[in-house]
Amino acid sequence: MKNLLRAAAVAAVTALALTGCGGGASTSPTNVAPTGEIKPREISWLLSRPADGAVINIMKKLADDYGKDHPGFKLNLITTPDRPSYIQKLETLAAANKLPELFDTDATPFAQQLAKQGKMVDAEKLLKTLDIYDDYRPGALDYQRFDDGSLFMIPFQFELEFIWYNKALLEKAGVAVPTSLDDIPTMCTALRNAGITPIAIDGQDQWPLERYIAYQPFRAAGPDFVQKLKKGEAKFADAAGQKTVNWMADLGKAKCFQDGFSAQGYSDAQNQFTSGQAAMYNIGTWELPSLATDKLNPDVRDDIDFFTLPTTAGSATSANEFVSPSGIGMAVNAKTYDPLVSDFLKFALQKYPAEYAATGALSPTTTVETTLPANATPLYRKALDQAKDLGSKQAMPWDTQLDPTTNGRLQQELVLLVQGNISPEQFTATMDNTIAQNAPKFFK
Repeated sequence: MKNLLRAAAVAAVTALALTGCGGGASTSPTNVAPTGEIKPREISWLLSRPADGAVINIMKKLADDYGKDHPGFKLNLITTPDRPSYIQKLETLAAANKLPELFDTDATPFAQQLAKQGKMVDAEKLLKTLDIYDDYRPGALDYQRFDDGSLFMIPFQFELEFIWYNKALLEKAGVAVPTSLDDIPTMCTALRNAGITPIAIDGQDQWPLERYIAYQPFRAAGPDFVQKLKKGEAKFADAAGQKTVNWMADLGKAKCFQDGFSAQGYSDAQNQFTSGQAAMYNIGTWELPSLATDKLNPDVRDDIDFFTLPTTAGSATSANEFVSPSGIGMAVNAKTYDPLVSDFLKFALQKYPAEYAATGALSPTTTVETTLPANATPLYRKALDQAKDLGSKQAMPWDTQLDPTTNGRLQQELVLLVQGNISPEQFTATMDNTIAQNAPKFFK
């Protein structure tokens, strides 16, 4: 598999070398309005998004519309939905200095290095130059920012993450919606005793389990904990760190996740919940078409509801502050940024929000109203309305914050911790040592 991924990355380098060059390109990240003749050509966008998703479909349409007035223009979409494979491809292309005109990335330490090397256009300046910066939700932009507040990625989504639950299954087990994160292990035990799988989770992709370890520190110490942890300025051995390590171990002891969860994927988890086999499912509003329309299994449709991330005693964050991501962002390659790329982005970014909201999704801007699908259940509107009452703090997914080596090790160790293969003490020692060894390479 590694050889196949390496071969794919090399092939991508070769392919992009043919399309990633253009005359009159800018090499300054702050030169967001390059002057000169617009010369239509093929440009490429390296993506990590569902191939049939709204973002890609809309951008395809907008590219076709732009091409009608600019013969010779084409947007080449290079899609790698599998995130680990995508990251490897991105890093390979960056190392070879063959990044395409546009490429997807989270606000990771690796992406910040690219920005510091002058390889990404200043997105804040770009959006302000286009006079659309103020149209964006502050939370959508903040999710894309680096630690220093700089903005080098453009959001195309805005999502809210909830814990969806089956009211009938909770009632059968004699449990209520948890009012604290600390209630969940006991809740899982009651559900298991009633013969019910407590939580369906996609274990294969690893990021869903990593969401859970972020919750307790966010409530106990606020968003600053992970900012300090990733630099080695805080530790898992600290109070907030121990709270989450022991809580994750307790989730495992209570068998909160489905048996064999680490080998089960996205569709497995979704099917377990929508078929009524699992009581809870932690997922975002991108799943509204599956969970809040008449597409949902009629046997469970009336029993499905959601709650937001529970607080804890003495929480540093509020109930209306939780994970509200704007998805993976799009970066613009400073090396290949020229009048054509600039003009296309101006055309696409001004038209995109209305097209996206029309699909029933929350736009990253506040200038458009989301169209409610004709087959939506009342839960759809309830979910959208949560966006009207959000606090200023948001729980950042840790996979976008930690250095790559630490993140990979964390994902491995988390599975072992939840499965009971290692103790909280072993987990703590391993992860604090991993951060100490690797953080200095990224955070200086």
